[in-house]
Amino acid sequence: MKQYPGFLEFLKGKPKDKSQTIQGADSGVQTPDEQLEDAYQESLRSLNQELLTTVKACSPEFFEKLVVELLLRMGYGGSRKDAGEAVGKSGDGGIDGIIKEDPLGLGVLYLQAKRWEASVGSPEIQKFVGALHGKKAKRGVFITTSKFTSEALNYVKKIDDNVVLIDGETLAQLMIDHNVGVSKVAEYYVKKIDSDYFTED
Repeated sequence: MKQYPGFLEFLKGKPKDKSQTIQGADSGVQTPDEQLEDAYQESLRSLNQELLTTVKACSPEFFEKLVVELLLRMGYGGSRKDAGEAVGKSGDGGIDGIIKEDPLGLGVLYLQAKRWEASVGSPEIQKFVGALHGKKAKRGVFITTSKFTSEALNYVKKIDDNVVLIDGETLAQLMIDHNVGVSKVAEYYVKKIDSDYFTED
């Protein structure tokens, strides 16, 4: 994870240069807790962008395996090791991954993974919905490293099928939340006075 000017100095108790003083919305100096929160949020934003750039550089085959692993980490498919499968080029009808949500495979979640730079439009979503119908399924997740056009988003809202769209920024955030492709560097605890402890009977 990248480090940011003033962040480590703040954590270590070192004074910051006056030119680095952070001003709040009311032109007042921020509290240490507010500075820490801002630095943390900036760190997450930078990690999100860096992670998405790294994902875009991966091969399509690796990306398909990545999205399957992400859905499994999110709890889909239960605890079974064989619950997820990236079908890749062997897939048909625009299906890139399959998540079996029960041992018998009665509940199946189909995935479409697009490692794109250009925005995904409604025609691609319509093809995916058609692929779901071909499988007699009504549940699918379409994941892309780019974004979705407003037409694509509106199309999903109008259909009866349960289709979820995940764009690049959301994908990176989910990877961070579920520790896919990232590792913990450090952990900090913000503590405060426990007033109950000092209450005398």
